[in-house]
Amino acid sequence: MTHKMDAPVADSLLDKTGRNIISSPIDRIEGPLKVTGTARYTAEFKFDGMLHGVLVSASIGKGTVTAIDTATAEQLPGVVKVIVDFETFLRNPAQGLATEAPAQGVREISHFGQPIALVVAESFEAARHGALAIDVQYATVPGRFDFAARRDTGELKEGTDQSQGNIEAAMEAAPARIDGIWTTPSQNASAMEPHASTAFWEGDNLTLYGSYQMLASDREQLADALGLDPEKVRIIAHYIGGGFGSKLGISAESVAAALAARQLGRPVRVVMTRQQVYDATVRRSNTEQRVRLAADRNGKLTAVGHETWTANLDGENFSEPASASTQFLYGGEARRFGNYIVRMDQVLSASMRAPGEAAGMLALECAMDELAEKLGLDPVDLRKRNIPDRHPAKDIPYSSRSLAECLDIGAAEFGWSARNPQPASRREGEWWIGMGMAAAARSNILRKSSARVTLTPEGRAVVETDMTDIGTGSYTILAQIAAELLGLDVDKVDVHLGDTALPPAPGSGGSVGAASSGSAVYLACEKLRQTIAGELGCTPESLVLSDGMARSGNVSHPLGELAATPLEAMGIIEPGETGKAFVQAAFGAHFTEVAVNGYTGETRVRRMESTFAAGRILNEKTATSQCIGGMVFGIGAALTEELMYDKRFGQIANRDLAEYHVPVNADVPQLKVRFLEERDYAANPLLAKGIGELGISGAGAAIANAIYNAVGIRVRDYPITLDKLIDKLPDPQGEGTRPR
Repeated sequence: MTHKMDAPVADSLLDKTGRNIISSPIDRIEGPLKVTGTARYTAEFKFDGMLHGVLVSASIGKGTVTAIDTATAEQLPGVVKVIVDFETFLRNPAQGLATEAPAQGVREISHFGQPIALVVAESFEAARHGALAIDVQYATVPGRFDFAARRDTGELKEGTDQSQGNIEAAMEAAPARIDGIWTTPSQNASAMEPHASTAFWEGDNLTLYGSYQMLASDREQLADALGLDPEKVRIIAHYIGGGFGSKLGISAESVAAALAARQLGRPVRVVMTRQQVYDATVRRSNTEQRVRLAADRNGKLTAVGHETWTANLDGENFSEPASASTQFLYGGEARRFGNYIVRMDQVLSASMRAPGEAAGMLALECAMDELAEKLGLDPVDLRKRNIPDRHPAKDIPYSSRSLAECLDIGAAEFGWSARNPQPASRREGEWWIGMGMAAAARSNILRKSSARVTLTPEGRAVVETDMTDIGTGSYTILAQIAAELLGLDVDKVDVHLGDTALPPAPGSGGSVGAASSGSAVYLACEKLRQTIAGELGCTPESLVLSDGMARSGNVSHPLGELAATPLEAMGIIEPGETGKAFVQAAFGAHFTEVAVNGYTGETRVRRMESTFAAGRILNEKTATSQCIGGMVFGIGAALTEELMYDKRFGQIANRDLAEYHVPVNADVPQLKVRFLEERDYAANPLLAKGIGELGISGAGAAIANAIYNAVGIRVRDYPITLDKLIDKLPDPQGEGTRPR
């Protein structure tokens, strides 16, 4: 069964079955496998005769490889061969959803840490020893490593220049306005599992176990890189230890492993070191954002501007879309948006969790806080006054939007009314206490997806799709959908994911996975219900499936009996006109309380509560987990995370988890998440929206706004580390700013 979303769905079968499996907070079905070590990840598969590969990384930031001595390494015990292929090795990873290979050719060095060779040995230790023994000669040239110095060379990305009305005139005429520059640093996804590939060949057919998020497009990329028909490439990724966007496209280790396995006729495993993950995968680009807001005396926005400067390699067209949510979140007749790409010799910039919103709302939602203060309005009230009836530029309706409800309920539950709007007005001992808030918004996307569902004579259902589970709960949610629609318990559903031999799905990324692949499973189950109804001689509407039985009136049969010959159905969902006719997005509101030490400037997040509306919540437990994860990302973005580049030579100075500071348990208080009841009939047959990236959107801004409320210091340069506060802190005795 194929369904194209050309019109809102009239209703959903999930609202008619009455079994309440969907939305229930059931545990992840693969959880026991993970905690017992039974779930095998890419680097845990072992094959007879398997060899180990370690990538050799460039030790300069820009230049050319003039010579590479492999002889010393190949004489070391255990080393089998050094693979050098300057033409085929990947210069950098692929962007998500690309169907062609990323840039290839590694003789020219485009960034520090670029992989240039692979040492293959009988053991990982021997391969690592060999990699250290490789002698590489370079001809170096000056590199472009200082973003601030190059900012004015930014090129306007085609299609991002959007203007409406006269923003300059609106700003000039407004009684209240904000015109500021916010900067965010480069960030690394720092997934728990490093990038890894294990490759082996059977004749001309390549099988690659890879830690990747989007297998269907990854196969296209890998096949193109190797000059193969995609049908001869199979990628398997049953379990993935996190990705956050860093594994959307193939990376250097995949092609290297495949080339080595073909040359040596043996399976080859290549796992990046943590330092190589930082040096040679992808990063969220640093940004410089100019945000302009103008409002009348009643707080009604008359102008909104959001222009962004980001960085990327030559030839790469991705730029962090920081104004993504700004364009539809608030009204304002005069509008200006644009994205500029500054060419740098640094690791590839690409999508990282909530590309656009994660960085952009750090600026927009702080600018809204500043505007509220200028107007003497409550920040919640200002946002509510500026929720537009229709898209401010496209003049199309919102499919569903509960932003005002999220703001009101979130404020009431958090105790926002107790906030003193006067900064530096509440102190507990040596700590200044402040409250802050921000809205959350994340566009909802539907992508083409397919799934096969089979009913077996044993009364079980088998769900098959190449959708991936990167720790988000895909196995569980797809099992819940099938169980709900087919009248089975969840433990009677077997879910097979992460294999390109299965029907293609869009994979995990962009918060599209659950709704897209889930809709395909829904449609396959709907087709099975029609088949079963035909077997019983009833209409699908009169069919009742529960407890493994099919019933209609007085007729009742076990599902296994009806599936004596297995019943199989395909479901295919396709985006359609509803994606153009409606603004589709999930919304929310963050509220937080921080404490800032009056002597050191140390910031501690004491409370954080967030309220979200994202259509039907498919599993309350996994959805809560996703939102909490995003909120933790927000804490990191606000307070700790920053990739630091050496502006002289181009290398990342803090390329491991000891020096790149992600939030740890001590940094994160007990977080609270609540969901509002909502359905989105224009989104998909599930009536659900993506939620994986909603939690991070705006979260960091709420913390920044709370810091201002605590100590009266506005910081527009993230992360807000104590050095940006300490010399401006108010006097702990209440006598204004302390003298230094």
